[in-house]
Amino acid sequence: MKLSAFKNQLSQLEQIAFKLPDGSLVPSHFHVTEVGKVVKHFIDCGGTERLETVVNFQLWEANDYDHRLHPEKLVSIIELSQDKLGLPDVEIEEEYQAGTIGKFGIDYNGEHFLLTNKLTDCLAKDSCGIPPEQLKKPKVQLSEAQNTCAPGSGCC
Repeated sequence: MKLSAFKNQLSQLEQIAFKLPDGSLVPSHFHVTEVGKVVKHFIDCGGTERLETVVNFQLWEANDYDHRLHPEKLVSIIELSQDKLGLPDVEIEEEYQAGTIGKFGIDYNGEHFLLTNKLTDCLAKDSCGIPPEQLKKPKVQLSEAQNTCAPGSGCC
């Protein structure tokens, strides 16, 4: 989700709720301790120079159970950050403490902001020695897979 879409959604809410990939909710007394612009300048395994920018929010919780961050307050924090840091309208990345600091994408389901799993990927598959047959994932209609999927069939 891009920053503009996140702000737009916040402006329509009375309260903010974040849901983790396992279905549990981030405790409602969370804080947003950082809003930042993260620029990653790197070279992929194929030798291509790349530049990625995300807007980063860090969610944190303390023992102040009466604390509630209201949508209009978070919008004002974002607007201050846009002014001071020149935040672009790019994808948001959320950080939240799990076993270590977890980085998540973000989506919205009409009720909660969903913290979505982020995955690593090779950005230069064509030049780093991955066999072509491993690059292509077979496309299967879900209705077909549900009717033919059985142990040993290769679809599970």
